[in-house]
Amino acid sequence: MMTYTPLRVTLMLALLFIAASFLGGTAVWSMLGFSDDLTIEGDAQIVRTAPVDVGGGWEAYGGDKGGNRYSAATQINIDNVDQLSIAWIHHSGALDGKSDADRSKSALQTTPILVEGSLVFCTQFNEVIAVDPGSGAEKWRYDPKVPTASNPANQYTCRGVSYWKDGAAEADAKCATRLFTGTVDARLIALDAKTGEPCEEFGENGTQRIQPSITLRWPGEFQITSAPAIIGDTVVTGTSIGDNLRTDAPKGTVFAFDTRTGAIKWTFDPLSGSPDIRGGHSNVWSTIAVDEERKLVIIPTSSPSPDYYGGNRVGDNLYANSVVALNGDDGTVAWHFQTVHHDVWDYDLPAQPGLYQVWREGKAHDVVAQVTKTGLLFVLDRETGKPFLPIEERAVPQGAEKGEVLSPTQPFPVNTPAIVPDRVDPSDAFGITFWDRWACKAQLESLRAEGLFTPPTIQGTLSLPFTGGGANWGSAAFDPNRNLLVVNMNNVGQYMRLQPSTTESAKANKISDDDEFAPMEGAPYGMSRAMLLSPLGLPCTPPPWGILAGIDLDSGKIVWRQALGTTEDVAPGGLALKLGTPALGGPIVTAGGLVFIGATSDHYLRAFNVVTGNELWKGRLPAGGQATPMSYVWKGRQYVVIAAGGASNMGSKLGDNIVAFALPE
Repeated sequence: MMTYTPLRVTLMLALLFIAASFLGGTAVWSMLGFSDDLTIEGDAQIVRTAPVDVGGGWEAYGGDKGGNRYSAATQINIDNVDQLSIAWIHHSGALDGKSDADRSKSALQTTPILVEGSLVFCTQFNEVIAVDPGSGAEKWRYDPKVPTASNPANQYTCRGVSYWKDGAAEADAKCATRLFTGTVDARLIALDAKTGEPCEEFGENGTQRIQPSITLRWPGEFQITSAPAIIGDTVVTGTSIGDNLRTDAPKGTVFAFDTRTGAIKWTFDPLSGSPDIRGGHSNVWSTIAVDEERKLVIIPTSSPSPDYYGGNRVGDNLYANSVVALNGDDGTVAWHFQTVHHDVWDYDLPAQPGLYQVWREGKAHDVVAQVTKTGLLFVLDRETGKPFLPIEERAVPQGAEKGEVLSPTQPFPVNTPAIVPDRVDPSDAFGITFWDRWACKAQLESLRAEGLFTPPTIQGTLSLPFTGGGANWGSAAFDPNRNLLVVNMNNVGQYMRLQPSTTESAKANKISDDDEFAPMEGAPYGMSRAMLLSPLGLPCTPPPWGILAGIDLDSGKIVWRQALGTTEDVAPGGLALKLGTPALGGPIVTAGGLVFIGATSDHYLRAFNVVTGNELWKGRLPAGGQATPMSYVWKGRQYVVIAAGGASNMGSKLGDNIVAFALPE
């Protein structure tokens, strides 16, 4: 996953501040050429009430195992949401005693779950903590003592823990209910859900270590970042692997273990569909979805390695870049759908597949909705994997560098246009002065840019959306009453360039010394990439740079779209221009008619009207809210909770906070 470069905005925003002083905030917005109202006309009609098994609690990272991210609670609603205030804050102390180097590689991305009368979550450094849902008072904690100074490829982070109930155990037996969590050093750990004590019979004293297929180059090349999946008496996990170092990378194997003993039940290699390709990994680093009724484990797979050259892996590279439904009993493939053929753009599937029930002409349809880094939305029939909303193959740009063999076509949804753009005319380059706009225009003109799937080149290629998305691990939420999927996406571009695989020659061919370089060992090219920024530090692509959108899954129509986030926490004087900001984290939906989301570069949790997309409220956070919130009812009071600990790769303020909002008692 591409990391964010913190926006160097001091001079630019000082100029905007001067303009705002004379013209006012709305005038500044108009001066930049953007409407303050980004709503697209449409209706999200109520067609039914939510299924009884959706939204009743928050026992899984995504609200439920299918990732609906929906709460049936209605105490907080569109009429009273403006009365929300902080009910309690828990401080984990996770950053205490950590070195500056370790802090600078950390991100608090956890979403708590409500189980066994406790709110349970994990910290940046994999501690598991249980607190009282009504007060935030700590009940217990477990510290796996993960190694620091390991330089994890994908930060010190833990997005969540998972819950399992042993139907064969006595209710008061130790480990009759269990929590499963993964760690930065690729351990899968089982804990008693009531006490946090390790379940000794699982693996070795409660721990099963995931072994990489080959020797690691450094300890942080291989880790677990997302909550494991639970299906029956099986716990399933993928791994997160460092990208672009080498062609012969560790395999991205998915592992399934017995929830009681830790014994391996089955494994699945996402590149098993192309067994003859050389080396490389395609892994599952994001969250897995589970369909208990069909006994399916539905995984989102990544691109093979290296990300930007595929001459050693000719063909479509099945089952990379695919939604794959596996049989939960043995790991065999039930069906698959590939969203990118022969990926050379780092367009992993970054989000949990959404297992939703969509109503059409009075009939319920079980679907899988997959949001993507490319800004596209694919909706599939859950039984067969065939398109529920139509998808077609379209010709895409060709003319790759020597040795590369591109796919001539790529799949595109027919009904839903790209939620964020995939191209920009250089004449539309963003800038607040002639100087920085000219610099951005020159950068854009220097790059090959023919829209989505323009191949990587020695000349340099525009990647829009950039490799952080579009969508990312925050995934989507679903309002089952309205057939409405809600997702946030980033709208910024980057350059990527192929070049000889030596560090010295690469330095001479980078736009900036701060840009990322990767050698892609085993390929004939190295790679450099970075966000396209003006000399003043703002994206060269026009705002809004962060978008929240609602899509009707019956028709595929985009119902509304709004800018997400302001410049308040990156601007001198706190100037809050509604330009939208890049965001990490996702939304939730409640039956009170609300969408809640943090994620942005400014430190707020926001509430939007789910029907119109209009912002109704925002609550200040003590640090960056780069996480997905959740909601629950405890002793008659509804809470909305979000982790506010920032993300080092976004440059947001770091912290150790779990923040709960509620209405006045």
